[in-house]
Amino acid sequence: MSEGTTVTIGDAAKRRIFAMLDVDGDGVIARAEYLARVDRAAAATGREAGHRVVDAARTAHEEVWADMDADRDGRVTFEEYRTWAGHDAFERSCRPALGSLFDVADLDGDGRLSRAEFTRLRVASRNTAPDADRAFDDLDTDHDGFVERDAYLAGIHDFVTTGVSPMGAAYGSPDGP
Repeated sequence: MSEGTTVTIGDAAKRRIFAMLDVDGDGVIARAEYLARVDRAAAATGREAGHRVVDAARTAHEEVWADMDADRDGRVTFEEYRTWAGHDAFERSCRPALGSLFDVADLDGDGRLSRAEFTRLRVASRNTAPDADRAFDDLDTDHDGFVERDAYLAGIHDFVTTGVSPMGAAYGSPDGP
C-alpha cells in the first residue's frame, strides 16, 4: 500500500467521501448533485446517456438516494450521511450502485478496468488523477495492469467501513478531497 493511503477509523473516511459527493461544497448533498455522478461517469467514458449500463447505473443511484435521504427532504447532511454510511448500507445499496459505475467505465465488459478506465471513472467521481493512479497501483496487487470489479468494490467497502483501504488514495489526503 502506498504511504499515506489510510486514515484512522471513525468519521475521517466518511468526511472525505461526503466532501467528494458535496460537489458545490455547501455542506449538503442535493439529489441532483448525487445523481449527476452517473452522467459524469458516462460522459467521461464516452457512454451514451441511454446505454443500458448507464440506465442501470441511474436506477441503482436512485435506490441509494432513497436509502440515504432518511428524512426525504431532497438533501443529505453530513449527520444524515454519517448515520447511514456503513456495512449494511454498503451491501444494501452502495455495492450495486458503485458496481454499476464500474460497469459504465468497463467499456469491454471484461470485469476489470485498465489504468485509463479506472482514472477516467475516478476523476469523473471528483478524485484527482494522481490520487486515482495511486489507488490503482495499490489495487493492482498482481501488477497485471488491471483492477478487478471485486477488488474495487472491496476497497471502497473497506474504506467506508474501516477507513483503511487501498481506495483511500483515491480520496486524497485526510485534510480534503
